[in-house]
Amino acid sequence: MNIEEFQDYCMSKKGVEATFPFDETTLVFKVVGKIFAITGLEAEEFRVNLKCDPEWSVELREEHEDIIPGWHMNKQHWNTVYFERELSDKFLRQLIDHSYDLIVKSLPKKKKELLRSL
Repeated sequence: MNIEEFQDYCMSKKGVEATFPFDETTLVFKVVGKIFAITGLEAEEFRVNLKCDPEWSVELREEHEDIIPGWHMNKQHWNTVYFERELSDKFLRQLIDHSYDLIVKSLPKKKKELLRSL
């Protein structure tokens, strides 16, 4: 999956916005204001930080060399995933969905209601 396909997939999700809150090269995807995906546009290799259930994070890192602890993130809750290596697009979409769903699940009731109304 290339960066354009990644962006399109993230933006197709309900309540998502793309922002540059840190600098002009760090693209952040948020759902109702909470981050679920981060990527650097100037990295040599396309990779994305995605939120992940801590137990599944460990399994994923053990099973896939293209998934490592989240770079510059809480390594218990975030993975860095290399998108243009061996992982299938279907699996990458599953990881994006998981990150998005974790954030939605953690939203306060008012933000969940706002998301439902969009």
